[in-house]
Amino acid sequence: MNKILTLLLLICLFSACSAEKQRVNEEVVEMPPNIDAQEPAAPQVKFFQYEDQAAYPDAILELYTPLGNQIFKPGKVPFEFNVKNFPFDLSATKEFKLFNILNGGDPVGFYSPIFQRDLALGSYRVVAYLVDEEGLALKNFGNYVDRDFQVGESRPFPYSAEPYLALNFPRSDQFYEAGSEVIIDFLVVGGDMKLDGLKVVIEVNDLTYEIDHMAPVRIEHLPAGAYQVKVRLQRSNGKELDGPFSSVSKAIIVR
Repeated sequence: MNKILTLLLLICLFSACSAEKQRVNEEVVEMPPNIDAQEPAAPQVKFFQYEDQAAYPDAILELYTPLGNQIFKPGKVPFEFNVKNFPFDLSATKEFKLFNILNGGDPVGFYSPIFQRDLALGSYRVVAYLVDEEGLALKNFGNYVDRDFQVGESRPFPYSAEPYLALNFPRSDQFYEAGSEVIIDFLVVGGDMKLDGLKVVIEVNDLTYEIDHMAPVRIEHLPAGAYQVKVRLQRSNGKELDGPFSSVSKAIIVR
């Protein structure tokens, strides 16, 4: 009897260790034909997500400075965050856990929740968020925060209740090795995709994929070449949003 129990336990352990992540919402997208291509056709491009559990769902990111529409002099602008229920100890990995996006640009990582950024005259919108061990943005309520502020005599952004996008991946001119996954990782800020009837449309050159919830989208078998990745937030009926940050574009290269 003990031998049977031991055998069953070993089988369960082996199954757990060998189990692969489950793919969901997988879609095969055909590449446009290339009549001049001399090489064999590339494998079919696949868009999909992994059925992952959300990491650190109770993590809280609070922004103390800047305050809403606070005005600063050009130069060093202070940022102060408070992080709760999240392992912000950098002694082991020295990896960034806190990222900031200013005005839809590329994310910038920080080792400390208190820092300064050298900013010129202008109006700014900061989106700050925490990331997991893979560098993907945490997506539960409280894991990220946004704020508008001004530097110098600049007009604030016009008020808008519309949600908008913050793009964690890809970064501008990011390189990917052929055969690796290209990850599209985004946040929808100021709205709920289900309750507000939203979808995100991802365009990679002529390839298109849609998703109705916040989750990293992975692309497999993307052939070598240069690509323009455009991520757009829309209503479920296809209506475009008016805000300045409802779409983000990044150039990437697969080599």
